[in-house]
Amino acid sequence: MLTARENMLEVIKGGNPDRYVNQYEALSYCFSPFMFHNPSAQKGGPDVVDAWGVTRSWPAGVPGGFPVHTPEKIVVKDIEQWREYVHAPSLKFDEKEWDMCAGMAEKIDTKRSFNTALVAPGIFENTHHLCGMDNALLYYMLNEDEMKDFIKYLTDWEMEMAEGICSHLHPDALLHHDDWGSETNSFLRPEMFEDYFLDAYKQIYGYYHEHGVQVIIHHSDSYCANIVPAMIEMGIDVWQGCMHSNNVPELIKKYGGQISFMGEIDNKFVDFPGWTVADCEKAARDAIESCGKENKYFIPCITQGGPGSTFSGTYKELSEAIYRINEEKFGWTREQQIEAAVPMIIMFE
Repeated sequence: MLTARENMLEVIKGGNPDRYVNQYEALSYCFSPFMFHNPSAQKGGPDVVDAWGVTRSWPAGVPGGFPVHTPEKIVVKDIEQWREYVHAPSLKFDEKEWDMCAGMAEKIDTKRSFNTALVAPGIFENTHHLCGMDNALLYYMLNEDEMKDFIKYLTDWEMEMAEGICSHLHPDALLHHDDWGSETNSFLRPEMFEDYFLDAYKQIYGYYHEHGVQVIIHHSDSYCANIVPAMIEMGIDVWQGCMHSNNVPELIKKYGGQISFMGEIDNKFVDFPGWTVADCEKAARDAIESCGKENKYFIPCITQGGPGSTFSGTYKELSEAIYRINEEKFGWTREQQIEAAVPMIIMFE
């Protein structure tokens, strides 16, 4: 029986997997010191100001936290003077902090899982976190020079982050967040998206690939079918978060072998008040039936960008459904599947 890591690689390569990959089972996470220097809002807690100066809020009963963009709290007051407002957080950390993080990474069982670096938010998200979403989208249309300079500044910062992560933590996978669309369309038309972001992400993801990262997983729980060619050129190996609206079966037919797809189970199908085990069972079976018959280039997974859900228990029950499907189709017991993977860690609930 293949380990979870080996099995995921076979799916991505279009090789000979021996079961369906079960969501995030093949990923174990390592963290850079920046994670501990960048405050984030906690569910139902008070607003916090993060390391970029962005005010973040997570009211009770809301699926996730998000920046506060009232006029007085938007960081960038004038895009033409953005350098006066944006000050990238320092990435110069004490070696003791890196040693602590490296010690955690060294405990990862890399036979069963990938040592996975987690980076969030990404460049597009940082622009609208600092400017406000409406403002940022207008700036992309009206202030091309300023936005390109802004993106280069953010890219340079990410490159410094990548250097620190690769030299200290030695990850062999990367889970990088940057939401690029809504449920129905990308935020920017493909030509504009490529003009602003293609070279930036080729630089970032190229660096990770050149420094030992075998699998780059990009999270965008959205519609992005129209920019998949750009994702491939950027060096993305797995698009995580591909929502049902993308027509994932057609994407697999068209692009399988160049990129793999991890998702199809939208949170709205299972992650709501009053969800049931039957909802999770149906969602898992529907996703596999439509996208995973050949078990190549597709990983059934909740579209959320990490193991977890808004309503407690959803992620675990989806995993249980996939265990059952794997036993029916491939003969592996639940216990065997669990033994081949890392212990389930729910990060986001």
